[in-house]
Amino acid sequence: MAETLDQPLLVMTDHTGDDAQGYTLTPASHQLLTLARSLTTGPITAIALNSAPDMEALGAQGVAHVLSPDLAGHSPRISAVVADAVRACFDRVPDAAAILCVANYRGREVAARLAVQLDSGAAVDVSDVHISGGVLHAAKTVLAGTWETTMEITRGTPIIGLRPSSVQAKDAETATTPDVTTVPVKFSAEADAVLVPQSVHAAGDGRVSLTDADVVVVGGRGTGGDFSLVEQLADELGGAVGATRVASDEGWVPRSIQIGQTGVSVAPSVYIGLGVSGAIHHTVGMQASDTIIAVCDDPDAPIFEIADFGIVGDIFEVVPQALEDLRARKDQ
Repeated sequence: MAETLDQPLLVMTDHTGDDAQGYTLTPASHQLLTLARSLTTGPITAIALNSAPDMEALGAQGVAHVLSPDLAGHSPRISAVVADAVRACFDRVPDAAAILCVANYRGREVAARLAVQLDSGAAVDVSDVHISGGVLHAAKTVLAGTWETTMEITRGTPIIGLRPSSVQAKDAETATTPDVTTVPVKFSAEADAVLVPQSVHAAGDGRVSLTDADVVVVGGRGTGGDFSLVEQLADELGGAVGATRVASDEGWVPRSIQIGQTGVSVAPSVYIGLGVSGAIHHTVGMQASDTIIAVCDDPDAPIFEIADFGIVGDIFEVVPQALEDLRARKDQ
């Protein structure tokens, strides 16, 4: 049986939605809370930065308490605002064994700010957390994915940013009915210095977000700019569409779906590369995937060195056959 702590954990959760339509706990936050339950038998306190947290989802994850910082009109898009809010919540749970957050753009900034405020250490883009000898250990890849490291934070309260899709989310065996407490916040000069007059969600393509998807289908140079098969396969598998840097540089797809060192990092259950050669600046952003499948017409492509299953062939011949088989299985 895995070793656990008996101290409380403080978890910064993310929601999507708005005041009019309501808020939904993000898949990455589901994963984060699942991780928290595996680390401690103590109570889990969730921080919700919106006016109406997804209490049903939080209860299903076994959360004991929910802290709702009073942002007093400040925007939760600003890392300084969020760091001040989390610090105020930490003052309510000073014996927390760790502060956990999602390692997205905001989460990484907040972790760094909190580490300075609390005179502690932060580890972000972490792919695994476990307890050994009563101490929390975090694991991540470094140096463009060439090394796997395990670390512990030796001073202060550890602040851990978990990479999305690193944990398989599942609900607690017994749901809870968490209480909610509003927490006043004293904001710093940095938080007060920024005003966000308007914030609008970017229009999506109707698919699951790239960082939350269990399946990611990625197109590279081998598509020649035709992403129709990439999109069809992603839709058939209920996944997200990604791209390599060259596909973005060529203007074939939006920059927002670029995966790699200068794009986003993903760690889905299944990664499928179509016409992707596997250059290091791309693989550093996807090699934490559980299963890697590659279709490429170059037998010497580096992607095959890390692929669990590889097909040397033309994607315009291989993928239509795969789609036909998938659709036939669904019909059956």
